[in-house]
Amino acid sequence: MKKALRFILLGLTFLVTLCAGLFVYFVYTPDPEEPLLTGTLTKATLAVNGETYTYRLYLPKDLAKDAPLVMVLHGSGQNGAQIRSETGYGFERLADQHGFAVVYPSGKSFDWNDCSKTGDFLVNGRELDDVHYLNTLVDTLIAAHGFDQRRVFATGVSAGGFMSLRLALESPDRFRAVAAVSANVPAPDNFKCKPVEQGASVMMMNGTADTIVPYSGGEVELWGMFFQNGQVLSSAASAEFFVTQHKLRLAAKREVPLPGVKNVQSMQWQDDGRFEVELVTIVDGGHGMPQPYWQRPRILGPSPMEPNGPELIWQFFARQKL
Repeated sequence: MKKALRFILLGLTFLVTLCAGLFVYFVYTPDPEEPLLTGTLTKATLAVNGETYTYRLYLPKDLAKDAPLVMVLHGSGQNGAQIRSETGYGFERLADQHGFAVVYPSGKSFDWNDCSKTGDFLVNGRELDDVHYLNTLVDTLIAAHGFDQRRVFATGVSAGGFMSLRLALESPDRFRAVAAVSANVPAPDNFKCKPVEQGASVMMMNGTADTIVPYSGGEVELWGMFFQNGQVLSSAASAEFFVTQHKLRLAAKREVPLPGVKNVQSMQWQDDGRFEVELVTIVDGGHGMPQPYWQRPRILGPSPMEPNGPELIWQFFARQKL
């Protein structure tokens, strides 16, 4: 009896140790070191349609009254504090250099209510209108701080990237351009948005080795068991979706080299006026935003430390014509 009990205890100890080791190897990654910044970060709440939302706002020191505003949206099951850390505080570093504000909204449901029909969007039995929430947040911040309403931008990773695409399609009157990371356009049978005639300029930044959102299109899932959010188009087809939406010529695309960066391809479609579409492909990159400050968990696929995703995104935002 004692031998059997000892054997069981040893087995349980081995199993616990194995699970802990697998967690550390595949999931755990230390937080990035917070940089020394010039400005202040404040946490506040906003009431919209009977719900109270939380957001964090970073304002660099001596920010101009008519400065741009960049909204950064978190992934599934996360909040604004987490995406701030997981982007390596990259947008705040850039905000200090280039003079813009950064806001990190927190959602209420597990997934943002994006263009997909499939996802965990319910809160207390109802779907929340995240477009209305984020529009209201922008209006509130412009009224309070005097940000330039012509230079409001949105970016996000994973679910936040999918939500950015919805803002581009349905709310271009508030968002001049968006940048979606690790996100594709939902396939027709999984698409519920109602796009306006022409939306915001769009950048997409996707890795070819993404373990959740397939670069070549298909089911959004992890190992067939988690994050099952329906079918999406390929990254190329998603970019072409927006090219068509903006009435750009598909044949007008051009490949743009990124000096000093390996394994990255950029395809751009532009006109002489207001609209631009760009697809940045991270060859052998996994799920998440590439940046030099934080190593993503191995479960999400390869985690290249270049290019500097936030910097490429800000460059895209900054060159948009008003």
